[in-house]
Amino acid sequence: MYVWPCAPVLAQYVWFHREQIRNKHVLELGAGTALPGILAAKCGGFVTLSDSANYPRCLDNCRRSCEANGLCGVSILGLTWGEFSPDFLQLPPQDVILGSDCFYTTKDFEDILATVAYLLQLTPAAEFWTTYQERSADRSIEHLLRKWKMCCRHVPLPLFEADSTGIAGSALPGNHTVHMMVITMSRDGG
Repeated sequence: MYVWPCAPVLAQYVWFHREQIRNKHVLELGAGTALPGILAAKCGGFVTLSDSANYPRCLDNCRRSCEANGLCGVSILGLTWGEFSPDFLQLPPQDVILGSDCFYTTKDFEDILATVAYLLQLTPAAEFWTTYQERSADRSIEHLLRKWKMCCRHVPLPLFEADSTGIAGSALPGNHTVHMMVITMSRDGG
C-alpha cells in the first residue's frame, strides 16, 4: 500500500502539535490509509476517520488501519465532500479537521471547502490542517477561500521538522513539492 508524501508530512505536523490534539475532537477527511488520523488517536484525540461514502473499500482501509494499531474507539464515517448526510450533520463540533492531499482533483475543491466551512462555522476556534502536493501553479483555492469566508496560513515545513526527513520533496520530474496550510474562518467575516 503506497502512502503519498502528503500523509507523512501531515502526520509529522500532528505529532509536532500533539498537545493541541489531546482530548479534542478530530475529523480526518479523505482518510484513505488514515495515517494522520491514526496518529491523532494515538495522541489522545477523539477521532473520526472519513472517506467517501461511495468508496466502501476506502472505509474498510480505515477500519483495518484502526485494527492494526489497536484502536477501537475511532469512528469511521462515510462522508462525501459537499453532501450533508444525517450522519455528517450529527457529528459533534470538531476542534481539528485533517486533510491529506484532498486538493487533488480541481472539481472537488469547492465541495471540500463547503464541507470544511460548515464544520468551521460550528466551532469558531477550529482549524483545518491540510497538506497538498503541488502539481500545477494553475490550481488554486484562494478564490474559494474568500468565497467561503475562510483564510489560510501557509506553514513552512522546517517549522515542524518535516523538511529534515526529506518526505516533503521528490526526485520525480516536475514539481512535487508538498505544502502545509492551516485554514480557519476569517475573523473579519470576509
